[in-house]
Amino acid sequence: MVTKRVLAGLPEDADLRRADSLAREIFSDVANKWALLIIEALGEGTLRFSELRDEVEGVSHKMLTQNLRMLERNGLVERTVHPTVPPRVEYTLTEPGRALRIAVDAICGWTHEHLGHIERARERFGDR
Repeated sequence: MVTKRVLAGLPEDADLRRADSLAREIFSDVANKWALLIIEALGEGTLRFSELRDEVEGVSHKMLTQNLRMLERNGLVERTVHPTVPPRVEYTLTEPGRALRIAVDAICGWTHEHLGHIERARERFGDR
């Protein structure tokens, strides 16, 4: 967690510990499985909606739409509509989105590195 020393001099909106901070709202938006998987998929390049749905296995049309809108609203994804019939819509990460992908990649790496440990812990609790 970010320490108070690191936050010194930053606006209150940057403090994740404050319930009313913008930082917490953004964190809540992007810290969900669909947003993380969409960011990971778009890290490979620009994709159309149907391509994204194929890449993010299990996501419903509704959840993909909601998460893409949220990521666009937060400035992490750019939506481009090409004037064709039918319209061609593409999604790509913005600069802040590409920077966030570095953290998402780290989370994916951590998951792969510790998957065996987590599986063994879950087995002790009867999960699986």
